[in-house]
Parts: sequence; C-alpha cells; structure tokens
Amino acid sequence: MKKIVAITSCPVGIAHTYMAAENLEKAGKELGVEVKVETHGSIGVENELTAKDIQEAEGVIIAADTKVDKSRFGGKPLVTVGVQEGIHQSTKLVEDILTGKAPIAEGASIAGASDGGSESESFGKKIYKSLMNGVSYMVPFVVTGGLLIAISLTLGGTATPSGIQIPEGTIWATMNSIGGIAMGLMVPVLSAFIAQSIADRPGLVPGFVGGMLAANGALYGSDANAGFLGGIITGFLAGLIAVGIKKLPVPKALQSIMPIIVIPILASLAVGFIFIYVVGEPVALLFSSLTHFLAGMQGSSEIVLAMILGAMIAFDMGGPFNKVAFLFGSGLIAEGNYSIMGPIAVAICVPPLALGLASLILKTKFTKAEREAGKASLAMGLFGITEGAIPFASTDPLRVIPSIVAGAMTGSVVAMLSGVTDHVAHGGPIVAVLGAVDHVAMFFVAVAAGIAVTVFMLKVLKPTLEATAVVATPHGAMTITDEKEEQPVEAQATTETFDSITDIISDETIALDTAKTTQAGVIDDLIQRLVKDKAITNVEEFKQAIYARESESTTGIGMGIAIPHGKSASVVKPTLAFARSQAGIDWHSLDGEAAKLIFMIAVPENSRGDMHLKILQRLSRKLMDDDFRQALLEAPDKQAINQLLSEM
Repeated sequence: MKKIVAITSCPVGIAHTYMAAENLEKAGKELGVEVKVETHGSIGVENELTAKDIQEAEGVIIAADTKVDKSRFGGKPLVTVGVQEGIHQSTKLVEDILTGKAPIAEGASIAGASDGGSESESFGKKIYKSLMNGVSYMVPFVVTGGLLIAISLTLGGTATPSGIQIPEGTIWATMNSIGGIAMGLMVPVLSAFIAQSIADRPGLVPGFVGGMLAANGALYGSDANAGFLGGIITGFLAGLIAVGIKKLPVPKALQSIMPIIVIPILASLAVGFIFIYVVGEPVALLFSSLTHFLAGMQGSSEIVLAMILGAMIAFDMGGPFNKVAFLFGSGLIAEGNYSIMGPIAVAICVPPLALGLASLILKTKFTKAEREAGKASLAMGLFGITEGAIPFASTDPLRVIPSIVAGAMTGSVVAMLSGVTDHVAHGGPIVAVLGAVDHVAMFFVAVAAGIAVTVFMLKVLKPTLEATAVVATPHGAMTITDEKEEQPVEAQATTETFDSITDIISDETIALDTAKTTQAGVIDDLIQRLVKDKAITNVEEFKQAIYARESESTTGIGMGIAIPHGKSASVVKPTLAFARSQAGIDWHSLDGEAAKLIFMIAVPENSRGDMHLKILQRLSRKLMDDDFRQALLEAPDKQAINQLLSEM
C-alpha cells in the first residue's frame, strides 16, 4: 500500500490539529493509501514521523497554521496549506500527492505564505515572532555567562586601577573565562536564531556569521562592537538575504544542495560584506566621533556630561554606545581623573538592578519567564554586568529602553553632583564593596535614585499583562491563553486518567434534545446538569471560566460541533456534559454552521497534566467521522448516546 506522511498543527494546538489529522487519515483510507499524521498539539508532538516513514512516503502534506520545519522532507513532493484546508479539503490534498501535482520540497521552509497560514500574519507580527525566537535562545547565554562572571569576580577578584582583576591560574580565572565565552556567544546566538526564524536552517550560518561580526568591532575598525542591536540587524539581514536567494530560479540539479551549501555560503558572504563595508565603517566613524565629543565635554556642564554618559551606558547595555562611554571613563583613570568613572559605575548597574526589582514587584507587567530572568538580572547588576537587562529590552524596547535610560541618567547625575568617584574600570555595587569608590553612601543613594526612576517609568509605561495573546489564523484573529503561574506541588491534585469518554459522562449530564435556543441558554442548562452530577460547587465561578474561554475565541469548531470548556477551582472532578439541538444553536462557529452537538468539558483547576486537552483530542478526532456525527443526531435515547461515546 502506498504511504503519505503529514503534519497538522493549529495555533491553539487542540481541536483543529486533531480534526485535520482525522480527516487526512480518513481520506487516505478512502483512496487506498496509508496516511500517517504527526500532530503538533498542546500535548506535544505525537505519532512522530521516523526517517523510514518519510523515506517510504509518496509525499508530504503539512496542514498547519504554525511554523513547521520542512528540512527533513527535502526531495519529497510537498503540499503546504492551513489547518482548515486539512479539515475541509483532505481528499484533494491526498489526491494532489498521488497525481503528482505537489511541488518537490527543497529541504527547508521559508517564512511566508508557504508556512501554512502565515500569509495572514501582519508584517509586524512576523518581525516580532522572529525577534522573540532569537531572544529565547539568547537568554540562557546571558544568564549563564553573567552569573559565572559575577561569581568569579566576587570570590576571586581584586580591585586595581585597570579594573577588577582575577589572578591567572586560579579556578576563578578559569570560571571567568568560561563565563566570558558564554556571554560572548550572546550576540551570535541572537542573530542566528532571528535568521533561523525567517529562513529556517539555511539562515543559521549567515546569522551566526553576522552575529560574530556584530560582536567583533575590530573587523570594521571600531574599538566598540555593535552589541545586541547589531546582532538584531545582522539576524534580520541574514534571514531576508537567505529568503531572497532561495527564491532565485535554479536548475533541479542544484535544488537539493541549496539549503545546505549554496544559501549558507552566499548569504554569509553577503551579510559579511554588507556589515563590514557598508554598516561597519560608518559605525566606527560614529563612535570615534562620540569619543572626541565626550572629551570636549569635560570643561562644560558636569550635569549635561553625566546625563549623556548615563544615557549611553543604558541605551544598548554593553553595545557600542555603552562601550564608548565606558572606554572614555576608563581612559581618564590612567590620567588620574576618577570623577567620570564614578557616574558611569552607577549607570552600569541601574538597568539590570531596576529591571530585576521591577520584575519582582510589578508581577502583573512581566511574564513568568521574565520574572525568572529578573532574579539573574539582579545578581548581574550587583556585579556591574549591564547585559542582564538585555532580555527585557529585547522583548519590549519601546518601553524598557526609555525607562532604563532615564534611570541611568538620574543615577549618573546624582553621582556626579555628589562627587562619587571610581578608581577602577568597572561598575556596580561590587566596586564599592571592594573599596574602589569614594563617597560610598552617595554611590548607593545614586543607584537607588536611578532604580526608583526606572521602576516608576516601567509601572507607568508597561501595560498589565492580559491572560491572553492574539495570534493570526486563516479566519482572522484568534486569542490563546498566556502561560499561568504554576501551582505549588502540594496544592495540585494527582493526575486523573480515564479509559473511555463514558467514564466522565453520566445520564445526569446529557440533554438529549435541549429546548434551549440560545448559546447562553445551552450553557446554563449544561452547567445545571453538572451541578446535579455534583461535578461543580460554584455555578458563577465555573460559568465565568466558560465565558472567559468563549471570549478568547469561539469554541464552535465547525461542522455543527461546539466544545465549550472551562478549568476552575469549583470543579470537583473531570466531567463531560452533552446537549443535542436538532434546530441548531448559533455558536459563532468558524464555518458559520449552527451547533447541533455541544460538548461541555469541566476540569479541576489544580489538576496536573493535560486532562482537558486529552478529552478535546478524543472528541475532535472522532467527531470528524460524518457517520458518527449523524449517529449522534439520530440516537433515540441516552443509552444509545453512551454507546456511541464509548467508541472514543
């Protein structure tokens, strides 16, 4: 028997993922071909395709509204559509593979319309998604490198005029070197995975190369590298160039080597030449001019100079502006002028300390991941590692950068007016602890003032996080729930399991032919049935959970089906309620069809695992069977309904 492999995925990763999988498998059976479907749902990747599966397959179908890596399908006929096409046009998709209408995959996907539904994304959404991809891979390098450097400086460092020095040959020197390597990979990794998000694997090499160029100013005649801002530029540059090369018409003989040889080489050369000869030299000239400008400011207003230095230190957090200001202050130490390095030492630690503190006290404005990064940011700030603020600035630059610039400027001005000095080329509270600072008390006052200004601005500028985030689908905007705070282990219930859908439904929770004619009426009816079954303890609380889910996106999944569901502390046990309406209920379904089969899922809020997702998965797959849906509509009594549901 011929074989076809497929992948299905939707942004929420619940019903539509499995509906498409079920219909593709069913279409394959009707056409005499085996279709193996790998599902990318909220539960994770299931039924994963093996290399043998792919090798034996006549072709590949990807029905997805999320980004899918296609590199493993190189050389195979490949059809890429949105998940709705996988549900409603499954037979045609299988036929396209069997009749040779599908184009040959080239071993890698490129962001765009070919990524299944991504053509409906806005340009800004694509940019943001690519940036977040780079940031997510970058953060562990920042945290690991920063903390290793901080520990080595604390336990092995000694204050000297040229900075905090660690004696060579010690374990602390080795630890510092390891931390420096991890931190040095920050910009290349950021650049590489921005490019990878845009162009998949062919973007990785030019992204890494561009990131290394951004991190090495010596290649374009600058004492200061281009920092994380340069890494963002090279990441997008590499990704877009790789996409452009991929679109060039080439002979079939070259198509198989395009993603692994041709695109990486040409894109790396293009990014390198552009950054060194077009971007790099003007950057070097700019920062050389900035150094001379700062030198000329020494005789003018101290306050203005302090404001400029503070702004430069905070603006790019270890990047070129930061390095120019730092090198300017460090150079003056050799001349016996310690008054400039003092304000710089304050400004250096304000961004990471302020953001770390803000993430802890303004919890509703930061994600859980950011709050975790905030702890590391606090530690890095204590040791003068400004880069600890980069993960926050990368994800929300328009609000975070102005806030930390204002805070660093405030701290720098307070330090300058208070006569704070720094005798070593380093910053942060560690230099005060090691005795390198004059007017220690005012040093900490200046730091506190900078932190206070930053936290206040973040409180004003950053919006409170919603419980949801909007993603694009072929049907417009769909809202998906954001990550929730994890419950303490002791507060969580044990994992519930069930062998059959009939384990979680009873006669009490079945409305064979509801008399209700509205969505609200059916929801109220089913909730009352859950109360009679002693499945919930608080009607209003559970109703709120149901309507909160409906407000995110309709649970009317089409084909006459609606699956409202709620997770609430008022739910005692996982329970399923069912209502049938021969006339149909307007559920704002994606296909406009009235809902005749309504399933309500109730799951305890503190249940571990993914019980509601498993219930949804079983329901959505079986409900793709036309005969099964018709049988539910025609079932004469509750016993017949239970018998049908037992097939799940």
